[in-house]
Amino acid sequence: MDSVENPLDGTQIAYRVFGEGSPGAPAVVLVHGTALTQAIWRGFGWVRELQATYKVVTLDLRGHGRSDKPYDEDAYDQALFVGDVLSVMEATGVEKAHYIGYSLGGRVGFEIAYTHPGRLASLVTLGGSPRTGGQGIFDKTFFPGVVDTLVARGMQAFVDRWAEHLGKPLDNSTALALLSNDPKALAAYMRKTEEDPGVPAHALSSLPMPLLMIAGTEDHIRVRAAARMQSYLPTMPVRLLDGATHGRTPRHPDALPAVRDWLAAQPA
Repeated sequence: MDSVENPLDGTQIAYRVFGEGSPGAPAVVLVHGTALTQAIWRGFGWVRELQATYKVVTLDLRGHGRSDKPYDEDAYDQALFVGDVLSVMEATGVEKAHYIGYSLGGRVGFEIAYTHPGRLASLVTLGGSPRTGGQGIFDKTFFPGVVDTLVARGMQAFVDRWAEHLGKPLDNSTALALLSNDPKALAAYMRKTEEDPGVPAHALSSLPMPLLMIAGTEDHIRVRAAARMQSYLPTMPVRLLDGATHGRTPRHPDALPAVRDWLAAQPA
């Protein structure tokens, strides 16, 4: 595990690099979702599958995993998340990348596409959106009262409450990733992110890179987000994963093959 400083505010961002990639192929940058870490991409088989063809870069966004975890809500502005990713790309010598983001990672990907479009060869989102979803989005994604639970009772209570809400235990990879987080930092991130206005609507129709949005059929919020995005970019493909909830999207058996085939179809 290596780390790099985001020059915008000095936050240290942890990252890893896998494989060297085929000549001429852009690197692949994988960015996790809320309360998770870069470890999910290994746990769900994405790194193993992709590193045979691509240089693969994973990272922990601020407030997650082994990166710094500030308690200041303003430390979770989208511009700073973008700086986290670009700092890692600079540190790993990646000028332009295929970007794959799950949930929060997808939201950050849209922000990079808007503010630094030349850095993305393509953008794939898994349960992602150009905006987070507004007030109450984390109660809908996890369980009611999630921020209060984090502040008052900590990460283990978060894991237990979410499993109870789902009606089944979390898989080991997800549970371990969740437990590596700092509950107060995660609460600060959630409060700030609920205020996120999203990428301006007028900018969405002019994003220049190829886009693919993937969502589970049971992830109704992100299915609607993908439909809205298609109203701006009618030729953008949307792949719906049968029976998948938001949490199951990156480990649905059709998700990785869909992205692998998408990447193979992109020009070098």
